[in-house]
Amino acid sequence: MWLLAELTYACPLQCPYCSNPLQLPASRKRELSTGEWLRVMREARKLGAVQLGFSGGEPLVRQDLGELIAAADGMGFYCNLITSAIGLNEARIAEFREAGIRHIQISFQGSDRETNARFGGSDSFEHKLAMTRETIRQGIPLGLNFVLHRHNIHQVSDFLHLAEGLGAEFVELANTQYYAWALHNRDQLLPSAAQLEEAEAAANRFRQRHRGNMRALFVAPDYYERRPKKCSNGWGTTFITITPEGDVLPCQSARAIEGLEFPNVRQDSLENIWRGSSLFQKFRGTDWMQEPCASCPEKENDLGGCRCQAFLLTGDAHATDPICELSPEHHRVGDAIRAAQAHAEAGEDAVPLLFRNTANARKLATAEA
Repeated sequence: MWLLAELTYACPLQCPYCSNPLQLPASRKRELSTGEWLRVMREARKLGAVQLGFSGGEPLVRQDLGELIAAADGMGFYCNLITSAIGLNEARIAEFREAGIRHIQISFQGSDRETNARFGGSDSFEHKLAMTRETIRQGIPLGLNFVLHRHNIHQVSDFLHLAEGLGAEFVELANTQYYAWALHNRDQLLPSAAQLEEAEAAANRFRQRHRGNMRALFVAPDYYERRPKKCSNGWGTTFITITPEGDVLPCQSARAIEGLEFPNVRQDSLENIWRGSSLFQKFRGTDWMQEPCASCPEKENDLGGCRCQAFLLTGDAHATDPICELSPEHHRVGDAIRAAQAHAEAGEDAVPLLFRNTANARKLATAEA
């Protein structure tokens, strides 16, 4: 079992594909305290969670991060830090190493300084390189994450060679999945089929030519698949996400589904939420399924796909994920691809990207109101 601790939504970056909610909180005052996070971690360990990811936003914003890592390591968690590296330095890396961090993942927004600054909103490329080298020098296993979209997918080869030169043990080439800010910017971000094919071919060529110690994982965007994925290994089976304010979710994007009630660790124990809440029971197993999923021989393998994606594309969280070619709503995926292609042909200035920041979050909230 995985516990994802989203310590804060505060972040120095403003990536237009961010998975954080569109309605960013105006203040950090409601974030869980150190003591509350320690209690949540103890309860998660009691449930059987063994993997713990410290995420955000940017988890380095939290000054108690070292304390939380040390406590989690003492409880027996395998601790991962998922970070932009902004706020990281030699001393903090040493602190986290002594506290018991087992793995650090650093994200890049591009394979060069210009692209990284454009899509992260921060001139942090050289700092990311330095922190990657320092993490490796201090002996902490490290992976690099490169989120792919229309504007940087051509850099796959450059990024793989950069990562290999830095000494990373693992690279995730993660095509943008379209939730939250990425969904809002889908027309501007979704690559073409030709771009995707060339990027995956580049990753395969790298694997064939460089059979070294660095593993490279290529994660395709759902929109070009014929069958859906078993999202989060199945709703309420493996993953527990805790938001900065203490809401408990079966996946990072669950709040996209309207009409659900989200339990909070300030009102109930994690065990009661996991075992008895209506949220975690709602899509467990297969009894909730409609046709064509209900009679599909593949239903145990994909569990109908992603509930959040089904809702975002059809308005019905019980529907078959439209990624599936058997879905009666599969045409919506084709419509989205064609809309993105039309936007690309019209020119990137036709509708500009909306970058993730509090000012743009307020604009979206006002527009929805």
